[in-house]
Amino acid sequence: MSNKKICFCSSSGGHFEQLMMMRPLMEKYDGFIITEKIEGNNEDIGVKTYYLPQINRLEKLFFIKLILIFLKSIYIYVMERPQVTISTGVLATIPFCLLSKLFGTKIIYIESFAKINTPTKTGNLLYRYADRFYVQWESMLEIYPNAIYKGRLY
Repeated sequence: MSNKKICFCSSSGGHFEQLMMMRPLMEKYDGFIITEKIEGNNEDIGVKTYYLPQINRLEKLFFIKLILIFLKSIYIYVMERPQVTISTGVLATIPFCLLSKLFGTKIIYIESFAKINTPTKTGNLLYRYADRFYVQWESMLEIYPNAIYKGRLY
């Protein structure tokens, strides 16, 4: 196991499934996962996992939840101090990614597999900050010209 600490960060659902395709990396490096807490995802996956509240930008308590996620992200960052943050998005992961950038941690962002011709809002934001930005479809290089295409996670 390498001594480089990696944060694997994603929201729930398909984004989390994409993140889990990187399981060989999780086993190779000292790492941890940050994801949203939803019903049914409390199984032990063998990697230290931190849970954030699930968030939707259309809900009434959006800003309060976002502040709570930001505060929890600070706590996690201070406890773990990763050298690299790999994220498959979305909203709940933005505070941790931006904190990572602020403290000099390398950010690797992987745009959603579901996006073939249009960007995600998270991708649009993190494209500016990511040290490496990957797309899973060649067609997305038109939207993100400095992105890297290496194929799909699935």
